[in-house]
Amino acid sequence: MWNKIASYILKYRVLNLVIVSVLLIFLGIKAFGLKMGHSIANTLPETDSTMVVYRQFLEKYGQDGNSIFIGMTDDSLFTLQRYQDFYDMNEKVRMVAGVDECLSVSRIYNLKKNDSLKCFELAQVVKQRPETQAEVDSIKDEILSLAMYDGLLFDAEKHFTMMLLSINKEYANTELRPAMIEEIKSIVNQYGEAHGIEMRISGMPYIREVTTQKMVKEIVGFTALSILVAGLILFLFFRSWRPLVSVVSIVLISVVYMFGIMVLLDFDVTILTGVLPPLLIIIGVENSIFMLNKYHREYFECHDKMEALRSVIVRIGPANLLTNTTTAVSFASFIITRNVLLVPFGILASISIMLTYILTMVLLPTFFSYQKKPEGKSVNYMNSKRINYIMEKISTFVLSRKRYVYAVLGVLMIICVIGATRMSTSGRVVDDIARSDKMYKDIMYFEDNVGGVMPFEISIDTRKPKGIMNMAFVRKMEQLQDSLALYPEFSQPLSVAELVKFARQGFYNGKREQYKIPSNNEFGFLLKYVPKTKDGNMPAIITQYVDKDMQCTRISAQMANVTTPKIDSISRSLRPIIEEIFPKEKYDVVMTGSAMVTLQGTNYLIRNLSHSLLLAFIVIALLMVVTFHKAKMVVVSLIPNLIPLLFTAGLMGVCGIPLKMSTILVFSIALGISVDNTIHYLARYRLQMRYNNNDIKKSVMAAILETGPSMIYSASILICGFLIFAFSSFGGTKIVGLLVPFTLLIALITNILVLPALVLTFYRRKI
Repeated sequence: MWNKIASYILKYRVLNLVIVSVLLIFLGIKAFGLKMGHSIANTLPETDSTMVVYRQFLEKYGQDGNSIFIGMTDDSLFTLQRYQDFYDMNEKVRMVAGVDECLSVSRIYNLKKNDSLKCFELAQVVKQRPETQAEVDSIKDEILSLAMYDGLLFDAEKHFTMMLLSINKEYANTELRPAMIEEIKSIVNQYGEAHGIEMRISGMPYIREVTTQKMVKEIVGFTALSILVAGLILFLFFRSWRPLVSVVSIVLISVVYMFGIMVLLDFDVTILTGVLPPLLIIIGVENSIFMLNKYHREYFECHDKMEALRSVIVRIGPANLLTNTTTAVSFASFIITRNVLLVPFGILASISIMLTYILTMVLLPTFFSYQKKPEGKSVNYMNSKRINYIMEKISTFVLSRKRYVYAVLGVLMIICVIGATRMSTSGRVVDDIARSDKMYKDIMYFEDNVGGVMPFEISIDTRKPKGIMNMAFVRKMEQLQDSLALYPEFSQPLSVAELVKFARQGFYNGKREQYKIPSNNEFGFLLKYVPKTKDGNMPAIITQYVDKDMQCTRISAQMANVTTPKIDSISRSLRPIIEEIFPKEKYDVVMTGSAMVTLQGTNYLIRNLSHSLLLAFIVIALLMVVTFHKAKMVVVSLIPNLIPLLFTAGLMGVCGIPLKMSTILVFSIALGISVDNTIHYLARYRLQMRYNNNDIKKSVMAAILETGPSMIYSASILICGFLIFAFSSFGGTKIVGLLVPFTLLIALITNILVLPALVLTFYRRKI
């Protein structure tokens, strides 16, 4: 079969180039329709119970996590000129398209009693831009009397103040968001620069947008850098521009194909799919190295260019097909996670890897057929005394000292097992931002001043209409809020209880000391003053905390960006408190919001990624069975690729790197790629067995000498290529950039030392 494939590729070179070019034009045009992912990536499937509860919550109360926080520390805010400028900034921000409301100390509401109409009126404290210091002083006094906003919009002791922007859902997670965020930043930073104040911005829409912008820059930067690094290493190895240009052309075509397919499949660019361009470049170059090495060796023997190319396709084609299939399987295994980030990543990666293989198999021989014969510097590496000396020493050491190999390996594996037992599971709502990044520092700033910016919600169902219109129920809510106040991870909560206290303060003409839970009689009076809109419904300030039947309500708080084990600990400690205040037989109470979804999502992902890794391992084992037909050979092929994973697990445990989505991805990626060297070695070993009349020792040594240089070259490309990701501003990508090279380095060592030793051990009877 492979002889026929080789004949087709070499005979119809022009036709193949035309087909590739037509597809390149078609998919290149499609690639212009590429879209960035702006929506929230849910880590849980829609059928998960946590997700069902979250969706039900959103249906009742609207979207959570649609707020932007703008904070600053300024002890001169309530001076006339400064306050006027702040007022102007607030009004400019409020007029930005996509901003529904902007609450701050220049746009703040008070609840006042209208005795003539027997109702409360929601009145703006600042009705117009103040013109005198006396007006500003009056505004300040009234604002400081509003206990409901203390700790939320301002903190007089810290001189902290905050603007709270409510973002329209049409802008929060769509392509309209970038322009809105950029305009807000421009207005806010202009104010900060004018007054020498560091402005702090946070909130989920802002965090997502800044993350998206960073991701775009990294995709472009890492793609260019990976081409540069791969090209440099290729040139250093082969000392010729011709193979360099050929290989780079192929990987660039692969990247364009990938972007076009992404548009055809209607996939957005995300933090994971953004990693694929440099990843494809690395894998494509690795494929090419084995073909280049084989081509030069074959030509060196036969001095016939076309015959050498035919031999490359026939001999390397099957091995490369298996190596790319195992890599594609590792990525395709992510599909079973049902995660909206991982499923597109798995589908796109597996398709693109196989396309890269096809392009390499078709185009590389085609390009070489039109180039000069390989000679001079481009083939000198084959006669490199240093490389040949190293390979001979390695093969001799393996043949004579394999017991030492096993002894050292055994000690190291024991250490790694101990380290692996220390691994923990962790993740954060915002988990990929570098600690040195301003966005992370801004998050910490808001945690210090208002408790956090991550939405945490408690939804309470009284099981009966108007069940919340009861003073005993309101007191229960305050009791639960008092319990929440004991956790430093939470901000001051907002709920019906706070609105009732706010109403009592308004009923007693705004006296701050009256901001407290009313008595039963007072509550009856307050209900009579609750205003109705023209259609008879409650005003928006109330309806965002209750449902239309007054049966369900919520307690809203902001949470610090803590780890998932911490969220889990808090939720477990809160559960008995909630059940004591709101007994199960009378109330349905659930904790939800982005923080809780993230907790369950992290646990779900780790569980499913573990299953996907196991699935990838099983499929790769089956591929080995189909290829080598013998159980011994399958065991021999898998052991050297499991050892590096154990080493990585041990390193993570020792260094305190937790298990989360990004770190568990390392195992699947490394397994799929590291097995390539094993396949190439065993394929050459089988061939050498035919040449050497089944002499195992000679075949083992010959296979090391032939595949060793390619292993080193390809590993160098892979390690340097993945090390690029270590410079990422995203924590997860950075970890991939550090752990995958480490795993691949260990895999190179095990494939050169342990794999030949295992072959000798498993087949010692024949020896």
